[in-house]
Order: sequence, then C-alpha cells, then structure tokens
Amino acid sequence: MKASAFVYPWDVNGDPGAPARLAELGTAQVTLASAYHSTRALTPRHPRHRVVTAEYAAVLYPAEESRWSGRAPRPHPAGDWAPGDAFGEAAAALTDAGLEVHTWVVLAHNSRLGAEHPDTSVVNAYGDRYPWAPCIAQPDTRAYLTDLAAEAAVRPEARGTELESLGWYGLAHLHAHDKTAGVPLGDAGHYLMSLCFCPACRDGYGAEGLDADELAAAVRDALDPVWRGERPSGGGWTGVGRLLGDTRANATRAWRDRTARTLQEEAVAAVRRAAPEGFQVLLHADPVSYHCGANAGVDPAHILSVADGVVVPCTSDPGLITPFAREGGEGAVLAANFTVVSGMGGSPGTLAADADGARRLGATELRLYHAGLASDADLAAVRSALAGL
Repeated sequence: MKASAFVYPWDVNGDPGAPARLAELGTAQVTLASAYHSTRALTPRHPRHRVVTAEYAAVLYPAEESRWSGRAPRPHPAGDWAPGDAFGEAAAALTDAGLEVHTWVVLAHNSRLGAEHPDTSVVNAYGDRYPWAPCIAQPDTRAYLTDLAAEAAVRPEARGTELESLGWYGLAHLHAHDKTAGVPLGDAGHYLMSLCFCPACRDGYGAEGLDADELAAAVRDALDPVWRGERPSGGGWTGVGRLLGDTRANATRAWRDRTARTLQEEAVAAVRRAAPEGFQVLLHADPVSYHCGANAGVDPAHILSVADGVVVPCTSDPGLITPFAREGGEGAVLAANFTVVSGMGGSPGTLAADADGARRLGATELRLYHAGLASDADLAAVRSALAGL
C-alpha cells in the first residue's frame, strides 16, 4: 500500500539528515508544500530552529512574472521562512534520497488575499467578511486560483500534485486564538453561516430563483434561536432544510455545487495542460458536497471523473472513503489520510490497524500528516507500521 508523508520545505532545507530520515520511514513518496497558508509549525529535529512562523499565505518558489505581471490578485513570495526556491531545493534533496515528490497546493484559503482585497472574501448573511475564505464564485478569484493551481502544482522534480481547499471555505477555520465555539452551530448551522452574499453569489442565487435579500433574512431568522441556545441547529442536510426550508436550501446548494464543480474542472484542466504526461492530480476531498474547508465538499462520481483520485481525511472517520470507493473505477487513487502526530490527535501506534481498516473500505493508498511535525517517537511508530503493511 503506497504511502506518502506531508512535509514543508523548511523541514528539509538546512537539515542534511532530513531526506534520509524521511526515506527510512518506508514511504515511497513525499507530498511537499509548494503553496501554503499562514501557519506556525514545530520543527522538532532541525539543527537551526524549532519553530517556523509563516506569516501569510505564500508560494514557496519564485512565481512566474510573465504569468502575474499587472494582475491582482497575485501570489506573494514567502519571507525568510522559505526564501528563494525553497520548494525546489527541498524537492531536489528528497529526489536524491530516492523519494517521489508530489506538490501540495493550498488554494481557496488565504488570509492575506482577504486583507489586501476585501471584496474577494466570503460575506455571510450578517455582512461579516471571512478574510481567510476567498469566494470561489468571483471571476477574478477563479482565474487566480486556476492559474495558481497550474503553476504551483507543476514544479520541477514533481510527478504529481495534491490540491487542497479547491472549493468553498466557510466559517470553520482554525484562526489565531479562535473564539468561535461558544454556540454549538452543528453541521446545518455551519452551512448557513458559510453561505456567501457577495455580489457574485447574490446573482447566483437569483439565477436559482431566490431573492438574495430575502434569503439573507431567512438565514438570520433561522439562526436566531440557535444563537439564543433555544434550538439546536440539527445535523446533516435534513437539518439545513429544517432551518431554511427545503426549497431555499436546495437552491443554495445547487448554486454552490455548480460553482465548486466548475472551478474544480477548470483548475484540474489547467494543471493537465501545464503538466507532462502521466502527472497525477488528486484533490483533498469530503464526500458531502455542501461541506466547506480544506477538504473540499465534492460529489464522488463527479470528482473521480475529473481528477485521478482523492485524499480523504480518515483520522476521525475512515468511513468517508466508502462513497469514493463505490464510484471509483480501476486505477482511481483513494488515499486515506491519517494524522500521525500524537499531540494533534493522531494515533501513530494504531496506524497499521487503521490502514488495514481503510484498505478494507476501499482505500488504495495512505497519506501521513505530518512527518515534519511528528516527534521521534511518533515517527518510530510510523516506521514500524509501514514495515508491517
């Protein structure tokens, strides 16, 4: 069962022992970040530092000026946490160690974009902007994401890519000192708080027969008792219909599903045009199309007709792989993603059993989040598990 470990360039660059250490895990592949959001990350084994602070979303290679000149928005180069061609330097070292390198590209998750271009952000029914969440309905934003996907995915040394957050982002976001858990919104409440009311989305709702002002008012009315703690928001799509009414709920979903689908089609097509033959394209995905976040909500049959496969979060629910297994044809990559950092809720000690369970549910590969963040003890457990698979 092929396994790949996620890493950042700063896990590798400046640490001569990192490539061999990663190769000794027993993975055939690394998924190396080439475009990434802001983060603060531990580097437990690096000889020069223990914490890296990536201050804003950036590309970790020199962007092509011919592609971006005169455009807004455009990607920003990283600061001192990943200077120059940090991706290229790390990729070359990992390739020399015998590892296959695939790019890890974060797309519709970018707080700097929202800060510099507020009009690109998702706007909820109360008028609040989500600066971390670009609205994927806006034409300029879609063009930016599509071109970024192609450029950041197809880097020298890379033999494939994994595209993260290629879909809607919403309220849920691990923001700095996040304080949004005071009211339990549930699945349905999060959907309503993630509906966008920017001009492009207002037009989109109109195309579905909805008046955007009336829809926003209906969202606020539906959430009012939830804020007071008088009524739980309910779960699943049934809960959305109960809060918003089935007609309105289904119309919003039709608009958002169509918007995400077409963006995914356009971005994957752009990657394929830029890539050599045999270049693998995977999406980080959730099998429930109305879900938002890093693992974009998709229709399994549709996305497996567009991309070569998916990376599915399985740490909390390995069953998320099952809808993709039902739709996946021969050769589709169904990668079960398991957190292997104990301090982040992972269970590297049970990785062998977890991987076997995912394989029985239809998984064809493993993804390990995150080799750069894991302790030595966690990595030892991963080595042991992979040796037995």
